[in-house]
Amino acid sequence: MNYENILSEYNNGITTITINRPKKLNALNKDTIQELHDAFEDADNDSDTKVIIVTGSGDKAFVAGADISEFADFSVEEGGKLAAQGQALLFNFVENLSTPVIAAVNGFALGGGLELAMACHFRVASNNAKMGLPETSLGVIPGYGGTQRLPQLVGKGRAMEMVMTAGMIDATQASHYGLVNHVTELEELIPFCEKIAGKIMRNSSVAIAEAIRAINANYKDGVDGFDVEIEAFGNCFGTEDFTEGTTAFLEKRKADFPGK
Repeated sequence: MNYENILSEYNNGITTITINRPKKLNALNKDTIQELHDAFEDADNDSDTKVIIVTGSGDKAFVAGADISEFADFSVEEGGKLAAQGQALLFNFVENLSTPVIAAVNGFALGGGLELAMACHFRVASNNAKMGLPETSLGVIPGYGGTQRLPQLVGKGRAMEMVMTAGMIDATQASHYGLVNHVTELEELIPFCEKIAGKIMRNSSVAIAEAIRAINANYKDGVDGFDVEIEAFGNCFGTEDFTEGTTAFLEKRKADFPGK
């Protein structure tokens, strides 16, 4: 598929999606959000894709925020609709994908950019990364899940401070907070993510999908995550991957998972 605002490339089990609006510091507008949805959906439906990496073009920004010019004159109703549609189309969608998604955060990840990174299953940052939710400095709050996912990752107090001050933290502080898993040199960011992807791809994609579902269940209101884990655990017993994994273990060989 041809895109105007992003790039999507497949190689050796990994689909890399790059937000490609460098003149706008890769800011998210309506069209880019739709294209990202389509690219993530295509990658998730591709049985050859075992891991998705999302990053920004250039070395200045992952995503520097939302395109404010698109909604500066919105009404209350339009603002609520903007947040609801964006969450459903991209942010919640990414969080609940069955294919692992790694955010490779290069440069600024602000506002909607940090919200996109937080929707991914985990994050790796380059050492020039700067992260924050500056929305209160514009008279609004994060609307793409930021007030929910940031406390889950860094704790309530730190999330309150970051949102209230509208300030940025650097990659080292983000690592200390638990917002990112690893920090690398900029030139090593994608190779490092690919190395992690390689470790993921050795394991059962079916089991990983069930693990994602079970882990996410713990953060959903009204859902008992333990019940979801029990169901998901049982589901694994009916898969070809379980048969291969246990057989390989007993035969003292490396498993060759069929992904079924």
